[in-house]
Amino acid sequence: MNASRAGPDVTVIVPHYNDLVRLRTCLEAIELQTLSRERFEIVVADNSSPVGLAAVEAAVAGRARVTVAGERGAGMARNAGVAEARGSVLAFTDSDCIPEPNWLAAGLARLANADLVGGRMTVSVGDEARMTGAEAFERVFAFHNRHYIEKKRFSVTANLFCRRSLFDAVGPFRNAEISEDFEWCRRAVAQGFSLVYEPSAVVSHPARADWLQLKRKWTRMNAETYAMTGKGKAGQLRWVARNLSMPFSILAHVPKVVASPELPDARARVRALGTLARLRLWRMVDGLRLVGRNL
Repeated sequence: MNASRAGPDVTVIVPHYNDLVRLRTCLEAIELQTLSRERFEIVVADNSSPVGLAAVEAAVAGRARVTVAGERGAGMARNAGVAEARGSVLAFTDSDCIPEPNWLAAGLARLANADLVGGRMTVSVGDEARMTGAEAFERVFAFHNRHYIEKKRFSVTANLFCRRSLFDAVGPFRNAEISEDFEWCRRAVAQGFSLVYEPSAVVSHPARADWLQLKRKWTRMNAETYAMTGKGKAGQLRWVARNLSMPFSILAHVPKVVASPELPDARARVRALGTLARLRLWRMVDGLRLVGRNL
């Protein structure tokens, strides 16, 4: 693909909500891409941040075009970004993420022989030497995008590439009970489009810093998973059985934590194990609560 007067080759779409510090860091990383700057543009799609549009535009500082999503939700912000895109390729990431310098070049190269490309996700923490239990847990268990792509047939939208024509064929992201990246990718795959993994297209996502952030994440994920699998009598029985097995899954995952190269020392492993046990027990209770609420 060559740059032309009609517009750039790639539009990087960055949904944002009220996190100006991380937005600046994200934009700085995108500006440092090895792909030549005239080949890509950046669109920041703001979800009506309480700080106001002027503050968002000041943080962007001319590095991107800013558009406002009228409807709340990350998927709706991405749709607003796509509506403003001039590139023939769309590259999605999030405002709290940091793409590595070769991210765009690697994703674009892989897209030459695929319809959808998802890249590798890494997990960043505040202090490598003093990880919290939540950070240590996420280092081991979060954002396994290769597994998502190869086994579950979806990619996180923090690291996703597709052609604009494909996006138009599949349709916009939807506000639904389930995760919008899961629903959109599965819709694309169901239409016959290929989804592949590219390990050299790397994006870093921050770990949840503490138990409250981790619990908030899994409250949402439990609700989304229940919406996909827990409806109807048979679905509810499977859901109950799955949640009652949560305590046993703690022991099954101990070896993964102990052997993980993502953790620097024994203290981090102990904290990860403690969070693993706490989270699995909490998920069991929350999962059974969802069934009771829907009876």
